[in-house]
This record gives sequence, C-alpha cells and structure tokens, in this order.
Amino acid sequence: MDSPLQDCTIEEQRGVVRFLWAGVKPVEIHRRMLAQYGHSTMSQRKLYEWVERFKSGRTRVTDGGSSGRSSTSCSRKASSPQEYRNYLNDMINALSCKGTM
Repeated sequence: MDSPLQDCTIEEQRGVVRFLWAGVKPVEIHRRMLAQYGHSTMSQRKLYEWVERFKSGRTRVTDGGSSGRSSTSCSRKASSPQEYRNYLNDMINALSCKGTM
C-alpha cells in the first residue's frame, strides 16, 4: 500500500470531495481519503458539510470569506472619483510603481 499523503492542503481535499460526491457516498469518500491522507484528513463531519455545499451548487473549493488579501484601512476619505484617482496616483508614486490612474 502506498504511504499516505501527509502533505496536502484543505483545498486539495475539498477538490477530491467535489470530484467524487456525485457518484460516491460520503462515508466511502472519507474512507478513501483516510487511506491517502492519514491523520491529515478532514473530519467526516466537515466532509459531509462540503458534500452538501457542492449539492447546493457550489463549485469553488476555497473559503468564500475573503479574497485572500488582508483588509486595509484608509484614514483619508475620497469625496469624489477624481479625488480617489488622485489618492491612488499618490500611492502609486509613493510605492515607485509605473503607471497612473
């Protein structure tokens, strides 16, 4: 038997669930994943939650909570589109980036 894939991402595991859910029972998916991922396997409860999400039409395997970028704040409020463009140009210049808005 092959050794389990201990190095895996949660997105990789969700991709396996997405691929198999339509034709394989969740308990069997979990059994197969345990054989491959060992102790790194997502819990059976989480697997069932993801099967339900995919049944509801979800296609993405990444978390939907954020775009992956940290949130930032700005103390300066733009009152018009032109003022916002000026602010962005100032930021571009401050970061020594090429291009303008």
